[in-house]
Amino acid sequence: MDYNDIIGTIGVALILVAYFLHTEKLLRPDGKGYYVLNTIGAALACYASLLIGYWPFVILEGTWTLVSIYGLMKAMRIKMT
Repeated sequence: MDYNDIIGTIGVALILVAYFLHTEKLLRPDGKGYYVLNTIGAALACYASLLIGYWPFVILEGTWTLVSIYGLMKAMRIKMT
């Protein structure tokens, strides 16, 4: 397995773990943990896609990262007030 495969596999695994934990009601979809897993997972998957030059997934995972960061910021703001 190449470096980019390892990074991409870890990234996708984190996204799937977040989804699985949400479906099993072990993680709230509006909670910080869900957004952290999605942010890190999407960022790693984006990086892996960039390494192999597959631009459709760079755009997809980059957007997923930004949306997850936004959700995390929103979740943190709600908890702080």
